[in-house]
Parts: sequence; structure tokens; C-alpha cells
Amino acid sequence: WCGLLLAVLVSPRMVGFRVDFGLLLEPLGFIKVLEWIFSICAFATCGGFRGETTLLISCKGVVNKTVTAAFAYPFRLNTVVFTAPDPKRCDGTWTDTHLVGNFSSSAEFFVTLAVLAFLYCIAALVVYVGYKHVYQQNSKLPLTDLTVTVITAFLWLVSTFAWAKALADIKMSTGASVIPGIESCKAPATTCRFASVTSMRTLNISVVFGLLNVVLWGGNIWFVYKDTNLHSQSNRISENP
Repeated sequence: WCGLLLAVLVSPRMVGFRVDFGLLLEPLGFIKVLEWIFSICAFATCGGFRGETTLLISCKGVVNKTVTAAFAYPFRLNTVVFTAPDPKRCDGTWTDTHLVGNFSSSAEFFVTLAVLAFLYCIAALVVYVGYKHVYQQNSKLPLTDLTVTVITAFLWLVSTFAWAKALADIKMSTGASVIPGIESCKAPATTCRFASVTSMRTLNISVVFGLLNVVLWGGNIWFVYKDTNLHSQSNRISENP
């Protein structure tokens, strides 16, 4: 793939660029288009999220003051601080309070895979459309495509389940359960009430897109395999026992 794409960048005529949308009408190309679309949706719904947790604080001289903790991708919640209730910080009883947890590894794994899958789909579609004849005549390209497809399907499975678990923990760390862990809320004459947290519907959707990518890349293994010499060899063996 790299050699072919390098040749394309240097001179398209070197490898005989011929526009042919035939593969896009077949499962091999059509599924690749869907993989390209769903990879965009996966990193957009996860990587573009912005939210905040809101509490109502009452302390000395302050009644039902709103304090917020704004969080976003990559969800390093342990670096997020609640705003102070007032300039005097509740007469000295309020200290800097952080959310709990660092979920950046799972989130970044998921988004990075989506970006890499997006880029690979572009490269594959360029080959499918402009170099169909090279792809079908060079046995190494379908084998490379098969290897990348298998690995990517496995990584989508791992990253999606890791991200789903991290998302469940993020909901716990930004919901009403944050109050018992805030030491300042235990100070005399201080009360804390949970107000709201930004809806995480888009993050739920990102998990759905992750699962859809698992299905697409897993199902595409068979169609990529059919174009490899491994499939033709197995057919010859079955026809000549």
C-alpha cells in the first residue's frame, strides 16, 4: 500500500491510474465507504464532547451558589476543578476540589483508532477506485488489506469495550456520587446538593458507532479474503482432493 501510494504521489501514470467505480458497487468497496463514514462519526461524537457538572453550595454568607466543573475529551477528570462558591471561599472552608479519575487512555485509544481507520479507508478507496487493476493483479495488496482489516476489527472490539467501561466510570465520576468525596462539603454549616450534569447522549452514540465499526470491519474480513490468493488456493484444494 505504501509503495503504491508513494508511486501515485510521484506520478499517477507510473502505475496506470484508471478511474473505475466498479469495486464501490461490490460489498468490498461499499463496506469500505461505510467504514469511512462511521469512523468519522466515532471520533466526532467522542472527541468533540464538552460538558459540566453543577452543584448548589450553601455555606457561611452564601446560599445556593452554583459551582461548576467543566470537563471534555480526553476526560482527565482529576485535572478539573470546581469553581469557588464565592471570593472568600466560604470563609476559608472551601478548598480546590477536583473531579476523580483519568480516563484519557481509553478515550484517546478509541479516537486515535477512529482517525487511523478513517485515513486507511481513504487510502483503500483511492486504490479501489483508481487502481482496481493493480489491486486485483498484485497478490500482496489484497493480503495487506486482509491483514489490516483483521487487526483493525480486533482493535475496534478492544477499544470500544474499553471506552464503554470508561464512559460508565465517567458518568459515576460526574454524577451525584461526587458529593460524598468533596471534603469541603463536610465543613460545618456547609451543604452541597447535586444540580445537574450535561447529557452524555453523544458519548453513548459514540459507543454505538464503535460497535457498528466492529461489525463492519469484522464482516468485511470475508470480502477482503475472497480477493486474496489464500481463497483461490483453498478453492483449488477443495476441487482437487
